[in-house]
Amino acid sequence: MYNPFLKTISLFSLFLLAACTSTQTMNQTTSNNTKPETAFFSGGCFWCIEAPFQETSGVIDSISGYIGDNKGNASYKKVSSGLTKHRESVRVTYDPSIVTYGDLLNIFWRQIDPTDAEGQFSDRGYHYTTAIYYTSAVQQEIATKSKNNLDQSEKFKHPIVTEILPLPNFFEAEDYHQDFYKKSADHYKQYKKGSGREDFIEENWAKRAALAFSDESVLWDKRRNELDELSRKVMLQDGTETPFENDFWDNDSEGLYVDKVTGEPLFLSTDKYKSGTGWPSFTNPISPEAIQLKTDFKLIYPRKEVRSAAGDHHLGHVFNDGPPEKGGKRYCLNSASMDFIPVEKLKENNLEEYLELFD
Repeated sequence: MYNPFLKTISLFSLFLLAACTSTQTMNQTTSNNTKPETAFFSGGCFWCIEAPFQETSGVIDSISGYIGDNKGNASYKKVSSGLTKHRESVRVTYDPSIVTYGDLLNIFWRQIDPTDAEGQFSDRGYHYTTAIYYTSAVQQEIATKSKNNLDQSEKFKHPIVTEILPLPNFFEAEDYHQDFYKKSADHYKQYKKGSGREDFIEENWAKRAALAFSDESVLWDKRRNELDELSRKVMLQDGTETPFENDFWDNDSEGLYVDKVTGEPLFLSTDKYKSGTGWPSFTNPISPEAIQLKTDFKLIYPRKEVRSAAGDHHLGHVFNDGPPEKGGKRYCLNSASMDFIPVEKLKENNLEEYLELFD
């Protein structure tokens, strides 16, 4: 949040603004005399974490502050120096009969990059790293399960690093930081966009959420349900087929290998070679954007898993023992994850743009 080109508002003007605006006004009262509860989150810039909670039905108030050790007090000047063990954070007071702790966790995940251990977007340093602070064993259990579910969903290529910790102490931030998204709306919007947070949220949450309900996604789900047992095991459960007993290990025909569910082009026959392993092996994907690589810890040593980029299906693994003259990579794949489209059938499959690659 504190890029120099964005921090152009003087503290003096902010103090004047704060004097005219009360930030402690409750948004709502609890329903049916339900006792309010609190939740604590650190997600980088507290301006950007406070705002989405403040606008959530059932949230009574969202207060920016600092969470860290219990030594003395905390202030923006101290924390922003990066010399203390505090994180910019928010305290959310909410009515559990309207919004649950699990709901708040879902809101929190959608505001951050949970794979960044060094800060958030353009803001770097410990005080901008992410954490969930629990106040009870129940909150700890719910938060841990929520984190595990996000990690296991493989939504992100890298592990979720957001910490789950007991609450040490919370210090309210200065008045001029409270409700900043309302007091200085233009500056807040400029910062959120300039820091990279807004684009990240759009790309990783809004666009993907829209894709989940698209016609294309519905078709893919139908095809996944129609997979045979072996393809389901390999593509959806990260399994491995038997070597020398699969469709394409010795296929010498010219053509294009595509994801069996989505049809996305993955590998060309011109990059296929006989590795002697019993699985179809390639020196390169059709393009770097066609696949995604992920570290696989299923064996005693880490491996690089190969997954299709759009479909996010397991394809196989990549090793560094391929032909040196072609880059030294061996993409060792499973036939069960792919369909093969011969050159003469590319046009009828609307893949004629790839014909020139076989000239």
